Amino acid sequence: MIKISAVSYLNTKPFLRGLLASPIKDICVDIDIPSECARKLIENEVDLGLIPIAVIPLVKDAKILPGYCIAADGCVESVKLYSQVPLNEIKTILLDYQSRTSVILVKILANELWHISPEWVETNEGYEKQISGDTAAVIIGDRTFTLNACLPKRGGAFPFEFDLAEEWKKLTGLPFVFACWVSNKPLSDEFLNDFAKAMEYGINNIGETAVREAPTYFPFNIENYLLNSLKLRLDERGTKAITLFLGKMKNYTTKPKFESH
Repeated sequence: MIKISAVSYLNTKPFLRGLLASPIKDICVDIDIPSECARKLIENEVDLGLIPIAVIPLVKDAKILPGYCIAADGCVESVKLYSQVPLNEIKTILLDYQSRTSVILVKILANELWHISPEWVETNEGYEKQISGDTAAVIIGDRTFTLNACLPKRGGAFPFEFDLAEEWKKLTGLPFVFACWVSNKPLSDEFLNDFAKAMEYGINNIGETAVREAPTYFPFNIENYLLNSLKLRLDERGTKAITLFLGKMKNYTTKPKFESH
């Protein structure tokens, strides 16, 4: 039995569709928030996880599976800094408790691109309501879809929003890889071949996935997000971006905190 943990967000739906429709034998798939995916893989509760890239160094015997990831080559729409004031007026940034990668990414951007030095505050569920005045917040995943200015006939919940993947590309010229498939033990060639087929099935049937998920995320344009905002295949530029981020991360790392929600 191969135990798998995958992220619960919309961006993982193509991969989940592929896994659930695949003929892979003896797999068990858990659906978790990013930090819980990471914790399970680190603590050997699962064999394979779609985990935030910042956690890779914490996984013993980590092996990145080739070919597939959650990334963006520019604006991603679902990982943002929201604020009532411009960047140079922000005094405090609330950090999303669901993903360590986005926390480190915003710290890199603040120091190397925006040149600001805010107070960093860890959070718990419901922290989004604390955005006010010069206090901004990083919010990731499906919770952003009701906040974004890109929604039809909507001005956005906050006057200032900064897409972290887009800002990373300004800084580096590279895409940003938020998560990739990582194992903590060797996996058979048969499993890896079947896994790749499952991933391809999911990617090639994004249109059907969008139709299926549309009622839940209306009026967000799911198909455009899955097809155009995301990069689901891990290529050479993505691998280079992971290496660059992990190198920078050493200067911004804090003790990991995993939430069991």
